[in-house]
Order: sequence, then structure tokens, then C-alpha cells
Amino acid sequence: EQEVDKLIATYEEGLLGLLPGRSAEETLEMRIVQVLGEARDTAGEIAEGYLTMGKQSQDDSYDYVMTVENHSVVMARTGARASMLNLAQITACVGQQSVRGGRITRGYSARPLPHFRKHELGARAKGFVHSSYKEGLDPVEFFFHAMGGREGLVDTAIRTAQSGYMQRRLVNALEDLNVRSDGLVTDNKGQVIQSVFGEEGIDPAKSDFGHVANLDKLIDEMRIKDN
Repeated sequence: EQEVDKLIATYEEGLLGLLPGRSAEETLEMRIVQVLGEARDTAGEIAEGYLTMGKQSQDDSYDYVMTVENHSVVMARTGARASMLNLAQITACVGQQSVRGGRITRGYSARPLPHFRKHELGARAKGFVHSSYKEGLDPVEFFFHAMGGREGLVDTAIRTAQSGYMQRRLVNALEDLNVRSDGLVTDNKGQVIQSVFGEEGIDPAKSDFGHVANLDKLIDEMRIKDN
């Protein structure tokens, strides 16, 4: 947060170096987002040092050894659910909440909430959540977190509708096509659309990640059967 205050002071003094093609306001926002992202990542690395077994930092600033694997870490690293970022948010710092790809600005006149001064640019005033889920969020942080979460829910709902409609249109457009026994793709009038299905003749339902066959896998299966 002190780094953010320094950036704001530099901006107000007119000494902030502009990024190519960006105004002073845009440069400030991008720099602040970068600083806050690094703060969350650093907090996550420290938390990961506590959670992981025998984790040691590159600069030896911390070295924590645990005798038992943390179950949450096992869950994240095996890909069963969540990620190390989620664990960092639980134990260390939730981080910056974003709406429409940037810090939170909409709300009341010249400020997101009436708890802040007008035109305030600080980290907390624009949606940065210092607390972790374990500690619990204060009312202002909770409100900002709800704003970011609502955008995610709406995006998911809209994306589902859009992709479903796109699939429906594709199915309707392709329903007249069929693959003949000789590999030709024709429409319902017998006109040739493709000389070879998919331009390679591979059946996706029977392929191995787009290839006709995985020879290494077949050889291993043969060896297992022989043994």
C-alpha cells in the first residue's frame, strides 16, 4: 500500500513516467494494478512456504519445513480442485477485486462507496482486499468482493447462453452433411463438400488426440498382454 501511495504522489506531482500510448491516468492505474498483483503474489509465496513440505525461498528469507503434507496443497497440485492461488487467498491475502478488467470505480459520485473521499486513488478505496478468507473480510472488503463475484456470475451465465446458441446454429448448418463409405463428405443433394473427411480422414471418436494411433501406447499394451 505504501508503494501505491508513492505512485499516487508521483502522479499528483506530474513526475510519473508515461507508458507508450497511455495517458497519465491510464499509466497510474496500470502501475497500481501491477504493484498490488505483486503484493498478492508475494503474500501467496510466503503462505505457500508454510503450507508446502520443505519449501525454501530463493533468497533464504524463509525456510519452513512441515512433517506432514497439507491436504489442501495435495488437492491443488493434483488438479482435483482449486489452485495455489486459491490457497493463498484463503491464508494470506484475497487481493485486488476487478470489474470490467480494472479496479473498481463505479458506485457513488467520484467514489465507489461513501466511506471514501471523492477522487481517492488509494488501494483500499478502489477494491483491494487486504484480508484473507481465513481472517474474514470487513464490510467494505466484503462489498467490493461481492461486486467482483457478481461480474463472474453474470459472465458465466451469458457465456453459457452464447456458446449454446452458437452450437445450435452450427448443428443446424451441418445437419445435412454426411460421410459416405468412400470418405466423401456430401450434402443432401449429393454435392461434394470435402473429398476426404476433415481433410485427413481421421475419425475423432476413434483417434488418439487427433492422431490415427499412439504407437507407443499400443506397444506398451502388447507388452502387458504378453507378460
